[in-house]
Amino acid sequence: MYILGISAFFHDSAACLLNDDSIVAAAQEERFTRKKNDERFPACAVSYCLQAAGIGLDQVDYIVFYEKPFLKFERLLETSLSFAPKGFLSFTKSMPLWLKEKLFLKKKLLQELKKIDQRFDNQKVNLLFSSHHMSHASSAFYPSPFNHAVILTADGVGEWTTTSVSIAEGNRIKFIKEIRFPHSIGLLYSAFTYYLGFKVNSDEYKVMGLAPYGNPRFVDLIFKHLVDLKTDGSFRLNLKYFGYCTGLTMTGVAFELLFGNPRREPLMPVTSFHMDVARSIQVVIEQIMLAITTTLFQELKIDNLCMSGGVALNCVANSKILRQSGFKNIWIQPASGDAGGALGAAYAVYYDYLENPRLITSPSDKMQNALLGPSFQDNDVKTELLNQNATFEELTKDNYYSAVADQIANGKVVGYFRGRMEFGPRSLGARSILADPRNHRMQSILNQKIKFRESFRPFAPAILEEHAPSYFDITEKSPYMMLVADVTEDVRIYPDKQKQVLHGFDLLKQIRSTIPAVTHVDFSARVQTVGQDSHPDFYNLINAFYKITGCPILINTSFNRMNEPIVNTVSDALACFGQTGIDVLVIGRFLIRKK
Repeated sequence: MYILGISAFFHDSAACLLNDDSIVAAAQEERFTRKKNDERFPACAVSYCLQAAGIGLDQVDYIVFYEKPFLKFERLLETSLSFAPKGFLSFTKSMPLWLKEKLFLKKKLLQELKKIDQRFDNQKVNLLFSSHHMSHASSAFYPSPFNHAVILTADGVGEWTTTSVSIAEGNRIKFIKEIRFPHSIGLLYSAFTYYLGFKVNSDEYKVMGLAPYGNPRFVDLIFKHLVDLKTDGSFRLNLKYFGYCTGLTMTGVAFELLFGNPRREPLMPVTSFHMDVARSIQVVIEQIMLAITTTLFQELKIDNLCMSGGVALNCVANSKILRQSGFKNIWIQPASGDAGGALGAAYAVYYDYLENPRLITSPSDKMQNALLGPSFQDNDVKTELLNQNATFEELTKDNYYSAVADQIANGKVVGYFRGRMEFGPRSLGARSILADPRNHRMQSILNQKIKFRESFRPFAPAILEEHAPSYFDITEKSPYMMLVADVTEDVRIYPDKQKQVLHGFDLLKQIRSTIPAVTHVDFSARVQTVGQDSHPDFYNLINAFYKITGCPILINTSFNRMNEPIVNTVSDALACFGQTGIDVLVIGRFLIRKK
């Protein structure tokens, strides 16, 4: 049985194809169109999924969209009426699109699907609609290794729900609590993302990366004026400070007056004030999420927690939950944003709608290390390289990993392109830029000459699973970079207290560990653990580097430039290689050096 899940028309559209409960393929549309966070109908992603299975649309048993458009339209109307006459401008701007396309989504979906496959009979199709947070909850639980769990979903907003709690067992998810729009953890964080001059629904991770440079001096102010947090984790926002209900911006004059500074424009310098604001809202989010999860564990006494929704991508908060909430085990959907809604919607049909039994046959999850996207045969890669007049070296099976690892050990930055592309926002060793974490200059080199992005952005370590506790305060597997851990005392280097005390971005000058390029200014790192069984190719490469250097870690960052999607094709990789300071490109078994 084939089930096609689709998410689209807000941001980060995607498609996923299940064969029974096995994931055949999943991909985001942005990877094909090269438009970051592309929200359009995922025609390319759907076509890829069908191609991966070797089927046509006429062989798909069910097609499911990840949310209910009529409920979303209801929220838009009720919000506009509740806040009238405020919000009239934003209402008039959104209405034409809704009346033309979004309200009659079934018709549009069938039209777009027909373009993909002319054999598709839109009179016989089983087209279903999941709810937004059911899609998130399904993506969190059904691929997880648990048979019984609490599910927490948190994002900006779905139809009405912004935060939901459910209990899952076997093939059933039962919702027990929710917080509804306009009160939202995700929108709260996005408001601060906007105020700090970053792009909403795209750059929230920059706020998380900026936070360690600042002091949390605005936490009390936020809780006094913006957020009313109860001891059980329920909360309400003071809407007079936010603009998302009535305007075209997230914050307004009242918000700026509260903090005593205007909104930072995107190209303006980041000051200590902005660092302090970022640190403060990060601490607030951590406290809210910890209050929710601690209460849930105390009330429900279930050891396992599953999470999804955009807020679940906040890996600093996730680590606090794991260590302090009481839950023994935590599993977070690696594609927690709206892209993962396509996967969750498909699983909701298979288990909840069709009532198929769910069997846990393995201690690992069903995500296949999130390696669910396109791959390319070496013969096709070679043809493309020859067509583009690339000069390359063909590596053998015996020298492949040692040759690549040797380049990294000698200070080269390597673009690594091998196997199936990752699904979700993280590069996990298939479409990655790799470098030596021992080089204290490498963070600056990667940010300035390769990624062309803000200097404060940290980089993640990918470490051999068995060595992780020796370098980081972590005992759990973290294959999807969804957890943060501090470096251990054994690898720390403390700044000389006799020297001048540094603040803000000057902290980047300090060497804080024996792996300085992946150690953030607060001694933390967003860790990816790499297992020999779960990700053998990437494991073998890191192990080869370990044999050469004695260091079982590589810097792993996404293979792209700032504001571009992760590379998908051989052509994408060659273009990024040519336009950046990457020294060496490895595609399949072929190695290309920068001339």
